[in-house]
Parts: sequence; C-alpha cells; structure tokens
Amino acid sequence: MRIKPIPPGDLPPETRYVHDEIAHLIGHSQGQVLMMNAAGALLGPFPPMLQYPQFGIPALSFIRTLDQYATLPKSVREVAILTVGSALGARFELYAHEIMAAAFGLSPRHIAALSAGSHPYGLTAAEDIAHIIAATLARGRGVPEATYRHAVTVLGKDPVAELFFLIGGYSLIAMILNGFDMPAPEQTD
Repeated sequence: MRIKPIPPGDLPPETRYVHDEIAHLIGHSQGQVLMMNAAGALLGPFPPMLQYPQFGIPALSFIRTLDQYATLPKSVREVAILTVGSALGARFELYAHEIMAAAFGLSPRHIAALSAGSHPYGLTAAEDIAHIIAATLARGRGVPEATYRHAVTVLGKDPVAELFFLIGGYSLIAMILNGFDMPAPEQTD
C-alpha cells in the first residue's frame, strides 16, 4: 500500500466534505462492503483520490455519474466490473464487487468464475455479452462488429454505450488501485 487511509480529521475542509459525501453514499449503496477502517478513513481507491483531489475528485464524479444514470441491470454491471477487476488484477475491486454481485443475485459459481478470469456458463444473455465485451476491452482489443451488433440486439444501442463507459470507468479505478497497490480490507493491517 503506497498511500495509507487518511483519517477524516487530517483532511482539509474541502476534501473532508468529499470524504463525508463518499462515506454517506457508500453507506447507503454498498453497506455490505467494508469501505472504512476503525478511524473512519475510507479504503480502496479513496485514499489516493483524496490525497490527490485534483485528479481524484473528477474521477469520482465520473464514477458517480455512471451510477446516477445507470440503466443496465445491476447483475450485468457487476459481471462487467468483475471481469475488468479480474483482467486487471485489482484486489479491492474484486473484493467489493464480489460482495455486490452476490447482493444482486449472481451465483457463487458465477462470481468465482468471473473473479478467476473465466467465462462462466449459465449467465443470462445480457450478462454474457457484458462479460464478452468487458473481457475483450480489458485485453486491449477493439470490440468486433459482430460482437457489437449482437450486444445492440441483446441490450440496445444506448445500454451498450453505457457498458463501454462503465468498463472504462472501472478500468480507471483498477489502475488507481493497482498503481497505489491498494489491498482488499482483509490485507490492510
């Protein structure tokens, strides 16, 4: 871990405000996931984002926008996020989204396969195409025309665009987590 969690009392007022907003949002939407330590400091991608607010706050705004305007089913979103987290080896992203995927109804078998970088069998058509696209993009490849056309047939044109932005956003989070070597909570002591 290259940046330690920052206790809220150590943050300047404008950054403390962002910390408190994040804490409030995750308390409502991701209460199952340990996102704060005993001192009330945020974990995961948040310490680097708060340490470097000139970059971190715009990144947070983008991720918040992805959530605010989400139309894709939550299970489809989680399939894409787990696929990105696995492909890029982001430990905290996998930790948090394994929990969220279970909360949104993905089976333990599907979660395990996605987290291990496999293509699970038995996904819905929407989950399956989300995995295919996320795996393709996370490998640094373009989405083939046939894959894109199939995705539009399954999801619709606007949801496919949303999926591309979601994959890009969580690739950004994975890069921040990996660059700053941010662990999953069970590895933070």
